[in-house]
Parts: sequence; C-alpha cells; structure tokens
Amino acid sequence: MELFSLSGRTALVTGARAGIGRAIAVGLARAGADLVLHGHHDDLEETERAVKESGRQARRLVLDLSDPAAIRPALDPLLAEHPVDILVNNAGTIRRGSSRFEDWRHVLAVNLDAVYVLSQALLEHGATKIVSIASLLSFQGGIDVASYAAAKHGVAGLTKALSNEWAPRGAQVNAIAPGYIATDVTEALRRDAAREREISARIPAGRWGDPSDLQGAAIFLASRASDYVTGHVLVVDGGWLAR
Repeated sequence: MELFSLSGRTALVTGARAGIGRAIAVGLARAGADLVLHGHHDDLEETERAVKESGRQARRLVLDLSDPAAIRPALDPLLAEHPVDILVNNAGTIRRGSSRFEDWRHVLAVNLDAVYVLSQALLEHGATKIVSIASLLSFQGGIDVASYAAAKHGVAGLTKALSNEWAPRGAQVNAIAPGYIATDVTEALRRDAAREREISARIPAGRWGDPSDLQGAAIFLASRASDYVTGHVLVVDGGWLAR
C-alpha cells in the first residue's frame, strides 16, 4: 500500500545487531527503505545480509552511544554524505540490581542522552520521522531497574517535548513501548520458570512477543500513514497494560 511504502527513504536504526533492532531494520527494508545499521561493535553482518536480501542497500555505523559527546562528530559527516529520513532509536542497555552511580550514568547515557543527541541531529539534518523505543517501564517502576525505568520514562517525555518543537516543521516524533519480547535482554526472565509463568499469565494474548511483532508499528510510524500522528507512545504489549 502506498501509504506505508518507504521506497526512496533511508532509515538509521540504532542497536541493529539483533532482537528488536534487527527485526525493525528488516521490516523497514521490506517496506522499501535503505538502511544505516548502527552497532556498538562491527558485528552487523547478519542484519546487513537480511536487509540486502530484501533488495535494499545497507551501510554500517559503529559508534559507542555511552559517550554522547562522540555522537555528533561521527554522525554529521555521514549525514552530509547520506541524508537520513527516518531514525529509530532502539539501542539500549540495562543494569539490573545495581545501585552504583557509574551504572546509573551508563544506562542514562545510552538510553536517554543518546536518544536526545541523535534525534536533534537527525531533525536538524532534515529527517521527518523519529521513532524511539520506550518500554512498559515508561509507565511502571519495575523492580531493581531504577536507572532503566528513569531512562524510559524520560524517552516518553522527550518524545512529547520534541514532537511539540518539531511538528511545525513537518516532522513527527513518536515512540513504541514494547511489552515482554523474547530477546537476549529478557532471556534471564524467561529462564526463571516462576517469573516466566507470572509474566505469561498476565499477558492477555497468552504469549511473549516476538521482535517481528514490532515491525508493523515501526513501519506505520516511519511512513506517510502516520503524518498526523506525533507525540504518541504506541504500546505493543499483547494487552499487558490493559490487564
């Protein structure tokens, strides 16, 4: 459908090596977008291969997002040479159970500071679609994940603030809040039999999400179909928050 086509567009997806980032990158490619694939290390071969198998172009961007000051010097030359229309702020990290300030700052730097710097940079360079990955912990507190919850609450607030600033310029800034998705990040929860049963019992859909369950939401928010949607946090959680 033409409304959802991304043909002729280029998307930058952070944290594209695996999980939600890879799924979204491949979904955008299948909708017609070329990709800039970001990773903390240069281990993006599988994602790059999947994008190219969809008939789209892909290039890599290796960058440590825990150092926000290094982002613009690395990004600006790339954007000058390869304009990007869509940004998906997916990269994230979590430090469960830690009360160390160093861990707090690391999580905030990757999950919130980098989202701000990347979003501002892309908008200034002409991007019209910003999609950040929020969380159920954008609405809830969680247990032993204070830094992660604070960062994801911040992502929701930043999404709304930037949407107000950039809507008059024709850009849309939105977020997706995934529920419990089967990825490397949630492997420990899924291996804990008691916790896994508790979580599954609360999900009305009766299952954990798959990373591919985020593709439709990402394509919608990256396409012309969402041109009058901005400042919204779209929950994709199998009904968890409605329970």
